Amino acid sequence: MALWRLYYHLVWATKERLPLIKLELEVPLYNYIIGKSDAKNCIVHAIGGIEHHIHLVVSIPPQLSIADFVKTIKGSSTYYINNNVLSPKSNKFAWQEGDGVFSLGSKQLEQAVIYVQNQKIHHLEKTEIASLEQITHQDDPPTRWHQV
Repeated sequence: MALWRLYYHLVWATKERLPLIKLELEVPLYNYIIGKSDAKNCIVHAIGGIEHHIHLVVSIPPQLSIADFVKTIKGSSTYYINNNVLSPKSNKFAWQEGDGVFSLGSKQLEQAVIYVQNQKIHHLEKTEIASLEQITHQDDPPTRWHQV
């Protein structure tokens, strides 16, 4: 398949939404996710978040399922951080089960990238988009977070 344009806004949280993504962990974590995505022939358009969750705007080729991509990124980044970045005496890093997946059209891509790049500002100023930020089982689709 030579031509594809698929855009997704992915969101997932740290285990129990604990503030595990400390400032010193952001760069190695984000760089690892970008590198692993590149290795899977995915295009990361933006990555950002706060201490207890991240957002990723990514293009995933059609031969790779979204579920497999997320599983690979979450699993391998946990292993990488725990075995290569954190000291043995540190609290273990882990992701919570489940994630949010939102499809985007090409006209929404720029807006999604800006939103993700400004995560810290949105949370500081309380200008988050609620449907992209909360894990809840009470929301009606399409804002429900589900396990992939």
